[in-house]
Amino acid sequence: QVQLMESGGGSVQPGGSLRLSCAASGDMFSIIVMAWYRQAPGKQREFVAQMSRGGSTNYADSVKGRFTISRDNAKNTAYLQMNSLKPEDTAVYYCYADGLAVRGRDTSNFNSWGQGTQVIVSS
Repeated sequence: QVQLMESGGGSVQPGGSLRLSCAASGDMFSIIVMAWYRQAPGKQREFVAQMSRGGSTNYADSVKGRFTISRDNAKNTAYLQMNSLKPEDTAVYYCYADGLAVRGRDTSNFNSWGQGTQVIVSS
């Protein structure tokens, strides 16, 4: 089983910046995709950004040019640098990862979610 732990959330004024981190831990595994999603109050969870192991990225239109996803494969950690934050970015941000997990002689696919970290953008 692969566990994800987010950190770095908090409160910031509009126009400010925050950097979220997501660290994966567990038994032998190889992460293929790491991604960030968010859920605002009263809304469904939505995609924010993702990065493959090879480095290709994809962003939601609402964050393009403001958010940057990166990852350190050696540390099994993903980051989300959020600049020019807007009140509409207020949400709980969740880390997601999928890949392959090895348990004994068995290899299986996994996907995991973190517990979430709160981001509040308000003046």
